[in-house]
Amino acid sequence: MENYKLESHQKDESKQRFIKEEAYIRARKKLDNLKGFYWHLASYIVVNIFLIVLIGVNTGNFWHFGTFATAIFWGIGLLFHFLGIYGPDFFFGKNWEERKIKEIMDKEKRH
Repeated sequence: MENYKLESHQKDESKQRFIKEEAYIRARKKLDNLKGFYWHLASYIVVNIFLIVLIGVNTGNFWHFGTFATAIFWGIGLLFHFLGIYGPDFFFGKNWEERKIKEIMDKEKRH
């Protein structure tokens, strides 16, 4: 009987260690993704400032689409990278749907 209790305790301890390792791996992956996004953002800013200044200095026509095309299209890609990291929860927040449903139901109840 004593052997069973010891074995059960070891399994629980092993399971807890596994859960902590899994949580660490998930957190590390999120951190790596976030770091990748920040590097992407930094390179976007530096390269596009350089390109816009270079085009502005070398051409007489600064305010045309070609000057900002790289920044626009790369910015769209950067937006998708941002959404891939933070997801729609960044804009709406968690439980947004539930709050809106409650708000709509409260308004209907008052009318």
